[in-house]
Amino acid sequence: MEPVNRKPIRSTPTGTASRPPAQKKQVPPDQTNAENFYYLKQMQSKTEMIFVLRDGEVIKGVIEWYDRASLKVNREGAPNLLLFKDNIKYLYKA
Repeated sequence: MEPVNRKPIRSTPTGTASRPPAQKKQVPPDQTNAENFYYLKQMQSKTEMIFVLRDGEVIKGVIEWYDRASLKVNREGAPNLLLFKDNIKYLYKA
């Protein structure tokens, strides 16, 4: 009688397909550019805006330029202002 070549049986879970190794979730970008797009749109159309500050003061004017931390607001009949974004509670179109 000849010896039978037997290979060990490896058990595998049934119904599983081979998957690529799990990848880490990518960190979302720091900026979506939505804020920049909004400011540019308002600047180009010279839309009059209402700025409500954290202390409740209301300022009305047109955005002349902006950077990461501030907005320059032109006001009619009043001095122009440099508003720090941290001090703005919210803003909307007049």
